[in-house]
Amino acid sequence: MKQRRNKILENIRLLSAGAKGVSVGKTEDGKTVLVKGAVPGDLVNVRVKKSKSNYFEGEAVEILEYSEYRVDAKCIHFGTCGGCKWQNIAYEKQLDFKHSEVVNNIKRIGGFPEFEEVPILGAPDQYFYRNKMEFSFSNSRWLTQYEISSEENFGNRDALGFHIPGMWSKILDLKECWLQEDPSNQIRLAVKKYAVENGLEFYDVKEQKGFLRTLMLRQNSKGDWMVLFQLYKDNKAERIKLFDFLLSQFPQITTLVYAINPKGNDSIYDLDIQNYYGEGFIYEEMDGLKFKIGPKSFFQTNYKQALELYRKTLEFADLKGDEVVYDLYTGTGTIAQYVARNAKQVIGIESVQEAIDAAIEHAELNGLTNTTFYCGDMKNVFNDEFLANHPKADVLVTDPPRDGMHQKVVEQILKLAPERIVYVSCNSATQARDIALMKDDYELVKILPVDMFPQTHHVENIALLIRK
Repeated sequence: MKQRRNKILENIRLLSAGAKGVSVGKTEDGKTVLVKGAVPGDLVNVRVKKSKSNYFEGEAVEILEYSEYRVDAKCIHFGTCGGCKWQNIAYEKQLDFKHSEVVNNIKRIGGFPEFEEVPILGAPDQYFYRNKMEFSFSNSRWLTQYEISSEENFGNRDALGFHIPGMWSKILDLKECWLQEDPSNQIRLAVKKYAVENGLEFYDVKEQKGFLRTLMLRQNSKGDWMVLFQLYKDNKAERIKLFDFLLSQFPQITTLVYAINPKGNDSIYDLDIQNYYGEGFIYEEMDGLKFKIGPKSFFQTNYKQALELYRKTLEFADLKGDEVVYDLYTGTGTIAQYVARNAKQVIGIESVQEAIDAAIEHAELNGLTNTTFYCGDMKNVFNDEFLANHPKADVLVTDPPRDGMHQKVVEQILKLAPERIVYVSCNSATQARDIALMKDDYELVKILPVDMFPQTHHVENIALLIRK
């Protein structure tokens, strides 16, 4: 076993990008090699981590020739931080790889040999595109191998940043981040500096003690900012001084909220949110539709690309104004709001009650009276009784989580038999699996990949199916 782990495959040319962002090459005898730590086009030596009958998994230990697709990563934390793993690949090639992955999944897993491939929709902002970021406090920041081997005494180990991939107790202390526009970096750095200078306790994840636990920053397209702190315990005097300091330094902050969280995890959904400043929420507007965003709200993190995604979804739906539309996995009803202005009736289903409450509130906020929302597990709610008690759908929109749709849900869609299905997915592999189950009844007309997350391997896809 030890010999296999230390096996080195030499002179492996990486030919393409594979699932989850790994690079793919071939041995001389044609065996597939999945490689981390390199870029398609590189010529590498690979240390084998896993060996199967038809493929190897490994990591690049030496790069013999650099790929023509390589570029210099912008962030100083590249390679240590778990995000933005494709920063060293030219953006146009990122788009090519993402488009190819979607097409290959639809053809290979879905079994659809022919369909219209609309070119991938690239993002206008390749950096600073996120409107929500979450950071964690730690009293034991991640040390690099160089720091450890130096045997230097680093003194204060407080950190505010991201979890190291696969090491939940380790936090990378961020000096910069290229994902959210300023003043995101300034706010985070100011909070850390103030906390260190004033002796505020950073959270100890192993001992589960301390004061400062997490920091979340949200913004809207108009420049309003929300700040959310999770505190392990309350220290009213120090909390007020910290919050007032932050508000005095950053007038962009329009609301500041906090929660006391003594739990074993950082999830906010079962926490009582306290409002310290402002209304406790911000508003976002998209093509005349208004959305209320609170600390617990789900909202697409890339505003500009989300807007394009919704516009394209509406375009694929091709509504004339007299259709009944079903919106499965409706979330907070964003897509439902979009199509409602062009439809006779919209019926949305979602498993999270808070999301349904938000969807109803958004419909009222936007003066939409033709939307109805139901809460429950999709495979249980969307059943024969539901179909019998509701009008037949002319168009169905579905936007499930990464795992895709339960087979029972697909079966109910086939019973419902809408003329048109618009399937939005963040995982083209499970999307392909699902639409393969519909191929006897539906023709796959076209797909449109959308890049919501530049510098990563993630890609959304919209598929249009027409009833045969």
